[in-house]
Amino acid sequence: MAPEPKAYWRNFLAGTFVDGSAGRLAVDDPATGELLAEQALADAGDIDRAVAAARACHESGILRDLRPVERGRMVRAIGEHLLQRTDEIAQVLTLESGKPLWEARIEVEGAARYFEYYGNQAETVEGRSIPLGAGYLDFTINEPFGVSAQIIPWNYPIEMTARSLAPALATGNACVVKTPELDPLSNGFIAEAVAAAGVPEGAVSILCGTGAEAGAALASHPGIDQIVFTGSVRTGISIATAAARNVVPCVLELGGKSAAIVHRDADIDDLVSNVRWGIFFNAGQVCSAMARLIVHRDIHDEVVEAVAEMARSLSVGPGIERATFGANMGAMVSERQRDRAEAMCRAAEGEGARAVAGGRKLNRAGWFLEATVFDGVTPDMGIAREEVFGPVLSVLAFDSDEEAVAIANGTDYGLVAGVFTRDLDRATRAAARLRAGQVFVNEWYAGGVETPFGGYGKSGYGREKGREALWNYVQTKNVAIRLP
Repeated sequence: MAPEPKAYWRNFLAGTFVDGSAGRLAVDDPATGELLAEQALADAGDIDRAVAAARACHESGILRDLRPVERGRMVRAIGEHLLQRTDEIAQVLTLESGKPLWEARIEVEGAARYFEYYGNQAETVEGRSIPLGAGYLDFTINEPFGVSAQIIPWNYPIEMTARSLAPALATGNACVVKTPELDPLSNGFIAEAVAAAGVPEGAVSILCGTGAEAGAALASHPGIDQIVFTGSVRTGISIATAAARNVVPCVLELGGKSAAIVHRDADIDDLVSNVRWGIFFNAGQVCSAMARLIVHRDIHDEVVEAVAEMARSLSVGPGIERATFGANMGAMVSERQRDRAEAMCRAAEGEGARAVAGGRKLNRAGWFLEATVFDGVTPDMGIAREEVFGPVLSVLAFDSDEEAVAIANGTDYGLVAGVFTRDLDRATRAAARLRAGQVFVNEWYAGGVETPFGGYGKSGYGREKGREALWNYVQTKNVAIRLP
């Protein structure tokens, strides 16, 4: 076991670890509800200083003028530093977020993978020549936007920072990162990795502040050139509004109410394993969680029984005690999030849904909710339409392929969707009609860093992951030359 985390964590402003001008923020352990550590809290003035340092770095050319191979090596070095400290980082991440220790290790490794992947992509961002006929030379150049503002969610604090920071640095942008208030500590390790990798001063600042002050100041700052945000629809709208006032592009990854369609020829044992990952990983606090299971009526009862049995078998308790991969789940991130999810369970019962597993908070210290499965859900119920962001699965029945797709598409969201069937023709027909940015067939969360990710509808716009994410951080310049 790594040593206990330190009692006080500073912000990282332009290469230096500093106190916060707004004082300190108490960070609790979700498994106990007790104080874990204190975090320096930034105010609008700190944000202003970070943006000024990023602007100066960009305009100096020290980062953007590097050979791409050199930037790539620097970005990869950040990930290598994280991997060398996996156990230490994972312990802090578990204690601040509530997730099992084995899940925290997966997140640290995932964060490192982003730096590896985008470090390798730095040399591939090429322009093109455009034929205009004799007497002309015309070509394009992809240039970094300049200063990227990145507002990070609490469900995967270190991995989501890596997801945006890695491609931004690989393409030559300076970055100001606003970490989440609920679990900001692990981002201190990214700051240390940035310093160890020799990233130029001012190119990266990582600060914790409240959304109302630091987040709002960053999103509306006239010195930024681009925004990346992951979080709620309500906050996403506020950020997009602030960005529009400054005519700044943004990438938004917002909520989801994703559905998996289960046809009668699906492998039920394999499906149950996918449900375990799809809705109970990270206690369901995943934007792309499998929140709805739309099951053919012929196998509905069998699927419900199998999924409910799996949910009841999960061991729920402190993440720090769950170091081994397996059928277990940790705490939700906060009392507020847990109580909101439980209240939605009570509302679902009031509408006529039936909890066949879970639905209650645990009678112990900490912010725990049972792994929950609701049957008897209809598409008009709140539990089938609203994002719970917790370990709560809704099961609905269908009779025809057309009905299944209509139910899946029947929310305001469109982040991911899934189809479970042995019939690949049926699966590809459904994939073409599902209103989602990513469709999984026979494996929830198939793909990886290499595959583009983003939503339709109120799930946001823009794409992260894959090569597509690189284009969030560059703008195209055309050079047209008339030859003598």
